[in-house]
Amino acid sequence: MTPRKSKLARTFAKVLHIRAATNLDKLQKAKTFGKPNQDKPNINENIHFHQDIEKLQYRAAMDALIAKLFATISSVKATYAELQYAQSPYDPEGIQSADQMIISELKRLSELKQSYLKKNLDYPLSETTLLLSELQEQKNLMKTYDITKKNLVDQLRSKESEVALLKQKLEEMERENKLIERRLNSSGPLSRQENLQFSKLTPTDFVAFLKHATKSIRTFVKLMVTEMEFANWDIPSAAASIHPDAVYWNETHICFAFESFVCREMFTGFAHPSFSTSGERKTVKRQQLFFDRFMELKYLRPREYITWKPTSSFAKFCYNKYLQLVHPKMEMSLFGNLNQRNLVSVGKFPETTFFEAFAEVAKRVWLLHCLAFATDQTGASVFQVKKGGRFSEVFMESVNEEAFLSPESGRTVEFSVVPGFKLGKSVVQCQVYVS
Repeated sequence: MTPRKSKLARTFAKVLHIRAATNLDKLQKAKTFGKPNQDKPNINENIHFHQDIEKLQYRAAMDALIAKLFATISSVKATYAELQYAQSPYDPEGIQSADQMIISELKRLSELKQSYLKKNLDYPLSETTLLLSELQEQKNLMKTYDITKKNLVDQLRSKESEVALLKQKLEEMERENKLIERRLNSSGPLSRQENLQFSKLTPTDFVAFLKHATKSIRTFVKLMVTEMEFANWDIPSAAASIHPDAVYWNETHICFAFESFVCREMFTGFAHPSFSTSGERKTVKRQQLFFDRFMELKYLRPREYITWKPTSSFAKFCYNKYLQLVHPKMEMSLFGNLNQRNLVSVGKFPETTFFEAFAEVAKRVWLLHCLAFATDQTGASVFQVKKGGRFSEVFMESVNEEAFLSPESGRTVEFSVVPGFKLGKSVVQCQVYVS
């Protein structure tokens, strides 16, 4: 090879080497530059993944917080319902307990508010907190429904008692209307009782008012027996505690035992001017005073009169007789509390259907007592017939006709229902149950 050709070959090879090196360098740079582009999508995916997890955790924590909020609100509602239930009838311990619970739940609401504002959420236990809060909310709802049910049951009992009392009053008013209509049609005086005059009082007036007193007693007894039935009393056993071994012609006559008990308590002390059981009978010098008392109370309701004269003799008589007649255990069993007794003990008039009916009985018996001492200065003595006594038409009146329709009847007295009275020279028959 000539020197010229050899020089050309070397130059050509050198150019090829430079080009090859340049291409290799570009290729390496391209590879190095391409690696970061492949890693960037993986980093972004991780960031998005963690952001999604945080969003889910925040959402779960917020759900748990809202569940706590609803559970606390439902607890406030349930406790408020309990507070209202404890107010009527009045239960001071129940009111205080419910009041403290409401304060506690309101503080809890405040804490939840602060947790939300400060983003202090319960992330790790969100799911558990959510389930527990929902469970607590359901429990509170059940508690609210249970209190509402109790309240409705109490209202139903009260309404049924009022209905029973109103039915009795309606029947009495219908009978009175018929009597008034009959008197108007006959152009006679409206009523001898409406025209009472002190100088013309007779035992007949006493007998007429005794009938009114007896009617009010029977109305009260029916209401009392109704309350006993609502309280699931064993009525025959209760009657047997008053008159053991008494035999009745039918089950409906058991009410006469309770009527006998009420009459016995209400007429105790009747023969004394002050309606007291202590001391001997006294002759009163001011019969006009008793007649004035009679006329003063006659046209007023017991509540109206006691509100007008809370320290009067009638008010004291009414309250004392209630405490004697209605035993604390009996009141607790019938009404679940001693609210009426507590009010009576401090000289307050309970606003209940039961006490209204009793007060009407007390009024009629008190009027009868005043009329007795207005008619005769020695008043009226009371007598009853013992069990096993022979029936006498002169001194007794039977409350059951079956004894006189059956040939098997021995016509002996089981017990006295309404006592008899001796007013001056007149005798008012004792009402008895005959076996």
